[in-house]
Amino acid sequence: MAKDFHHPKVVAGYDQHIRKLIPGYELMHAQVRAVFRVHLAEDAHILIVGCGTGYEIQYLLQHFPKLHITAVDPSLTMLEHAKVQTEYLQASKQVNFIHGTAADLDATMQFDAALSLLVAHFISNEHKAQFFREIYQHLTADAILMTYDLLLHAEDYELNILQCICQEQGLSSVQSQQMLARLEDDFALITPQGYRAALQEAGFSHIKTYMQVINYFGFLAKK
Repeated sequence: MAKDFHHPKVVAGYDQHIRKLIPGYELMHAQVRAVFRVHLAEDAHILIVGCGTGYEIQYLLQHFPKLHITAVDPSLTMLEHAKVQTEYLQASKQVNFIHGTAADLDATMQFDAALSLLVAHFISNEHKAQFFREIYQHLTADAILMTYDLLLHAEDYELNILQCICQEQGLSSVQSQQMLARLEDDFALITPQGYRAALQEAGFSHIKTYMQVINYFGFLAKK
């Protein structure tokens, strides 16, 4: 059964657990920071799709204090947690929180960049292109999208490697076994080629892989 991202206990422990579960979690954010420094103005407008507990918001504002961020998440529990964390930075005026998805954004809202980190692998494969299209239509010309998701493994041994990495990061043997058992139920996995095709169908071009850890892939796409 998938994690209940509406449950307060799951939300409270999310930031600690995710670092054990996701290979390259910190590196992913470091690369986002580097790409933003190259591509964006310091006061750019950013869309974060699936903001979760607000870690990306905190991380970006610490490095880019003039950013303007719109953060959406379908879990109200997650969103409320993110709001509290943002208040600690005294940056609430720079962040617009929206309970919902990119489909719920006002049609006039436009952004210079978007992040969708560890979100699209929960979207059914037949709806992935539509998910990315909903982001695409809110981006300005030449805007960028950065993603990071679990994709379909090519060989079974890749799952064993993933399990080893997660155990080295702090998951117990039982937890790592449970992780593998939940893959088919929790995730809508697609090949890297299928993922690229969904981005292209949504309208994105210049799609590049900026990161890969086993079968976790990060893509940088441009409008």
